[in-house]
Amino acid sequence: MKTKMFICLMIAATLSFSGCKKQSPEDKSAEPKAKAVSSPAQKKGDIETAGLTITVEPFGRVDDKPVNLYTLTNKNGMRVKITNYGAIVTSIETADKDGKLGDITLGYDSLDGYLEKTPYFGAIVGRYGNRIAKGKFTLDGKEYQLATNDGENHLHGGVKGYDKVVWLAEETKTEDSVGLKLIYVSKDGEEGYPGTLVVSATYSLTNEDELKIAYSAFTDKATVINLTGHSYFNLAGEGDILGHELSLVADNYTPVDETLIPTGEIKAVKGTAMDFTTAKAIGSRIGEVAGGYDHNYVLNSSDGKLALAAQLYELKSGRAMDIYTTEPGIQFYSGNFLDGSITGKGGRVYKKHSGLCLETQHFPDSPNKPKFPSVVLKPGQMYNHLTVHKFYTK
Repeated sequence: MKTKMFICLMIAATLSFSGCKKQSPEDKSAEPKAKAVSSPAQKKGDIETAGLTITVEPFGRVDDKPVNLYTLTNKNGMRVKITNYGAIVTSIETADKDGKLGDITLGYDSLDGYLEKTPYFGAIVGRYGNRIAKGKFTLDGKEYQLATNDGENHLHGGVKGYDKVVWLAEETKTEDSVGLKLIYVSKDGEEGYPGTLVVSATYSLTNEDELKIAYSAFTDKATVINLTGHSYFNLAGEGDILGHELSLVADNYTPVDETLIPTGEIKAVKGTAMDFTTAKAIGSRIGEVAGGYDHNYVLNSSDGKLALAAQLYELKSGRAMDIYTTEPGIQFYSGNFLDGSITGKGGRVYKKHSGLCLETQHFPDSPNKPKFPSVVLKPGQMYNHLTVHKFYTK
């Protein structure tokens, strides 16, 4: 009874407040409060404000629950499609330097692709994004054993993480954005985690070609949490990403062992192939990194305020993307495990390095690394995380 009451209260709270960070007067780019304007849509909907629209259409069913596809469009024609299955961004269409729209993310044309084995294309992953060594951690003197789904380690929430469930959906709007608030109740013991956790992720599209993702969560028992988005980007919309130029606002990174678990060391990138403090082609030194890039970078900004984390540019299309976040780290993954076995949107075969991920986050294996920033969430506390993707051409 107490758990049911907690869930009801927390869902009511997430529907009342579009939780993310508090907006200070000088922080104009922080997530504005969003007001819900409709219940989860089971019909074709249409919301328009300031040249921004959101429409919804059926996408299928999972576990006898309806799955919809929501299309957010701004006055510039930029389009973002999101489904409430896995809170997945199925496509992001932006203009190139000639004004031609193109999809810059990897994924599938239909729900069926996402129901098969997929490398987390576009999903929100959790309860803990990234890896936890041997799927174990100790909290308040008690050891917890999580599901192990990456060899002997736990990855992205386990066997059935947040990417494989149907979320509640609610369309939202503000004066300068339209969006979609997604809510999921993760029960105590799910994939081995303690505590019932109520999670929300709100996607918002602005007329400034910004896609904002605001995360929040409440728990009824001490737990660990690390939510992130797992979109695979290719700004050219074709080929590989080795020619993309990347810069990261990070002087340090966390080295990993052979199973991609951080050693606990924080190491300087200067003078190594890990150095993206100035923009360089991803492929310029990737051969010096065993297996390719799949590393957590320690962002220079560590005060929890929204700050620039990464910049990505593709010369031929002229497309560019800046990422801002309140998180202390960002995982750069160069699509090393794509091997040509997946056929995605438009019949495109996804080969090695067909896309890259830039996942804003706390550090991998933080529950077992006391010197890393804490990922513990306790009752009465609120988890908040904001990430902004800004798209443009040059």
